[in-house]
Amino acid sequence: MILESVSREDIMASETWVQAICKAVNRERLVDTAVNLIAVPSPTLNAGAVSHRLADILEADGFDVERPEANWPEAPAVVTRLQGAEKGRTLQMDGHLDTVHLPFVAPSVTDGILRGSGASDMKGGVAACVEALRVLRETDALKKGSVLFTAHDHHEGPWGDKRQVTGLIDAGYVGDAVLFPEYLSDRLPLAGRGMAIFDVVITREGDAVHEVLRVEDLPDVLGTGADLVGKLKRWGEVLAKRTVPYAGADSVFVGQIEAGEIYNQSPITCRLRGTRRWVQPGTTDTVLAEFADFVQSVAKETNTQIEVTWEVQADAFSVSETDASVQAFQAAYRSVTGDVLPFGGKPFVDDGNRYAALAGVPVLTHGPNARGAHTTEEWVPVDELVRVAQVYALMAVDYCADASL
Repeated sequence: MILESVSREDIMASETWVQAICKAVNRERLVDTAVNLIAVPSPTLNAGAVSHRLADILEADGFDVERPEANWPEAPAVVTRLQGAEKGRTLQMDGHLDTVHLPFVAPSVTDGILRGSGASDMKGGVAACVEALRVLRETDALKKGSVLFTAHDHHEGPWGDKRQVTGLIDAGYVGDAVLFPEYLSDRLPLAGRGMAIFDVVITREGDAVHEVLRVEDLPDVLGTGADLVGKLKRWGEVLAKRTVPYAGADSVFVGQIEAGEIYNQSPITCRLRGTRRWVQPGTTDTVLAEFADFVQSVAKETNTQIEVTWEVQADAFSVSETDASVQAFQAAYRSVTGDVLPFGGKPFVDDGNRYAALAGVPVLTHGPNARGAHTTEEWVPVDELVRVAQVYALMAVDYCADASL
């Protein structure tokens, strides 16, 4: 079906055009794409085979595919574009192809439910992006602007460090706004917290000794670690007062504490691991320095040495309620569901945080109502994948059709 040349307003207001785009989403083809991606095991840092599979699928559909290494030659990224006839915005759809390091579960479809490794996080969402591209091309609905589709490895931590997304951004593979099909469907997140993983190592001079052979005033690294956990908890209550709309509040969290080799040994090392999350964009360095000052005050009090190392996952971000990408998304969502999504915050860190910080573009996370992410029981209703493909295609038509560009 080929759509006639019509304006943005005509396309989004016309029930006929909306129905044409929605009906063009091919359920069986979408499922087949998802199954083909899920069938290729792809734990983080080992997504080369599934990247090749996705490239083959796109090329078989007639799309021109680029394979930039983007800092990770073991699994070159997958990039394709769909160009309208006239100038307009570029909407980017970005997805990761790697999965967490859990036992592989083969794909299956039963009673309208797709299961398997990556079904919800996020090969199902990637397949919905591919189907949206197909629909836009087959209906000839994208009259203005372009759609940029990118897929990559290196997403899931702690195995990956997001280097391939960074490489794509550095190489200029960035749209005017970016969509991410992560499994968040009950709100449209307009803000999200930054996050860094801390590794605190507390040490003392000397050797490990039996508890009864400790000398007087021997620094207690385990006691210092326990005391630091309590101090961080109390500090977290203060940090929780730092808030911004939608994102929530700052936080500090300790999830691990390790020390000693045996129950009656006075150890020389204690280690704490946890997270520090913050709501204000652009404050990463300040947040890390503040934490370092906090733990050094404890080191001084306890006559121990404390070192902190960080794995910074991403900075905080925010998107304006009036941004064109937000308006286009809500119009598309209403066309498909009859309603709009409430605004809210993003509870997790995804690649959108990095695009916002490094590329300075609005980022929206919206995917299927899926379950089981980061478990061996991932599943997603096929109806949800269809809905996401419809929303993405309709949003692209609206967002890209900016006559001022």
